[in-house]
Amino acid sequence: MTILQLDDIHFAYAGQAPILAGASMQLEAGQRLSITGPNGAGKSTLFRISLGLQSPTAGQVTVFGKPRNVEADFLDVRRRVGLVFQDPDDQLFCPTVAEDIAFGPLNLGRSKEEALQIVDRVLTDLDLMHLKERITHKLSGGEKRLVTLATVLAMEPEALLLDEPTNALDTKNEARLLEILQALPQAILLVSHSPAFRQALAPDSLILEDGQLISA
Repeated sequence: MTILQLDDIHFAYAGQAPILAGASMQLEAGQRLSITGPNGAGKSTLFRISLGLQSPTAGQVTVFGKPRNVEADFLDVRRRVGLVFQDPDDQLFCPTVAEDIAFGPLNLGRSKEEALQIVDRVLTDLDLMHLKERITHKLSGGEKRLVTLATVLAMEPEALLLDEPTNALDTKNEARLLEILQALPQAILLVSHSPAFRQALAPDSLILEDGQLISA
């Protein structure tokens, strides 16, 4: 099954040269794929367009076999595809770790009891139970990154988009994150500046160059 298909995507910020100029790609179920390219090439923009957080000026986004064109089309996509932002502070906003992780399941209609069970399961799976009652904004950068992943996994997504997931991680936490991600069943689309991390997690690679995606 094709999870994500981008066909001839174009995008430009107002008054600026286009950063996407005919980008096309596919992500299949279970696939691990990296996108590389210089800063400012449009990798994060591509992720946002994939989830309907920005609209392309031209081209077609198809997710789970359905064309997605307007905001309503993407509500289902955001429940089924998890995005780990480049900056954890863009994603964590509740007072405690447990509340942040429970937020997504509660929004999906789970009961409070079910949400708390999910919190405990995800924290146990990620070996992060010691952070459960911590104040989120007092966590270290590495801890925030792992909690951000926990908030996304709590929604049981079918695919993960990871935007520079090793930012702010020391060597130990980076190795821990890699171990966690390698054990997951989900398809993964990865943007990472770390060649070693890309090679270990998502060796299939596309290069975003001059607004287009080409095989590495």
